[in-house]
Amino acid sequence: MRLQYPASVKIIRVPCTGKVDIIHLLHSFEKGADGVYVVGCMEGECHYNTGNFRARKHVGQARKILDTLGIGGQRVEMFNLSSGEGPTFARYAVEMTDRITKMGPNPIKQAKYSTKGRS
Repeated sequence: MRLQYPASVKIIRVPCTGKVDIIHLLHSFEKGADGVYVVGCMEGECHYNTGNFRARKHVGQARKILDTLGIGGQRVEMFNLSSGEGPTFARYAVEMTDRITKMGPNPIKQAKYSTKGRS
C-alpha cells in the first residue's frame, strides 16, 4: 500500500524521537521550514523507555519559544502512532500541511528573503 501525503512533507528518520532535541526543532525554522511535526511511538511503548516523552517535552518547549518570538507555536506538533498506522500518518501529514498553509509562510523565511541583498 502506497501512502498519499503532501509532497512538501520531508521525512527525517531518527532512531528514537527522544533524539530530537529542541535545537533541532528550532533550527528547522531558522532554515526555512514552515512547520515541523514529530511522530513517535505510542506513549508507554517506546523501545528506549522514555524517548517519546522527552520528545513531547521538547516539542512543548519549542512551541513556547515560537509563540514568544511571534512565529506561532502551532507550527510544531507531536503525534504518537504505532508502526502499523500508515494511513493515520498520511492523515496527520495532510492536517499539518493544511494548518501551516492557513498560517502562511514562516515569518523568519519571509524576513530573510525580504532583507536579502540589502547593504
